[in-house]
Amino acid sequence: MAMAFKMATTGMWVTDECKTSFMEMKWKKVHRFIVFKIDEASRLVTVDTVGGPGEGYDELAASLPPDDCRYAVFDFDFVTTDNCKKSKIFFIAWPPSASRIREKMLYATSKEGLRRALEGIHYDMQATDPTEMGMDVIKDRAK
Repeated sequence: MAMAFKMATTGMWVTDECKTSFMEMKWKKVHRFIVFKIDEASRLVTVDTVGGPGEGYDELAASLPPDDCRYAVFDFDFVTTDNCKKSKIFFIAWPPSASRIREKMLYATSKEGLRRALEGIHYDMQATDPTEMGMDVIKDRAK
C-alpha cells in the first residue's frame, strides 16, 4: 500500500486514498463530504465514509458516530449577496464528549498533519456535539 504523507508528531500515515478522495471532491465535485478515521492498529488515517454529490449536511452529521472521534471535510456551496456561486471546504475535527480521552488526544495531535496533506481547505472547525457544527454555523463562517 502506497503512503502519501507521514504525520511526524504521532507517527500516523495518511493513505493515498485520503488525498485522492479529497482531490476528487475538490476538483471533480463527485463527493459532498468525506469522513476520515484513524486505524490505531495499522497507524493509518483512512477514508471512513464518502457522501455523494446529492447528499448534504444532514447526511454528514448522521455519519459522525456519537462516541468515536473522526475528521471530516465538507464542500459547502452557496450564493453570495452579489448573486455569485461559491464553494468553500470546511475541515471538521469531531471529538465528541462521549469518546475516550486517549482517542481525543490521538486525534488532536494528528489533526494538523492530515490538514496539511489535504491542500485547499478554507475553514477549520472543531465540534464536540452537533450543535457546534450546525448548518447555521457553517453559513455564518462562509460569508
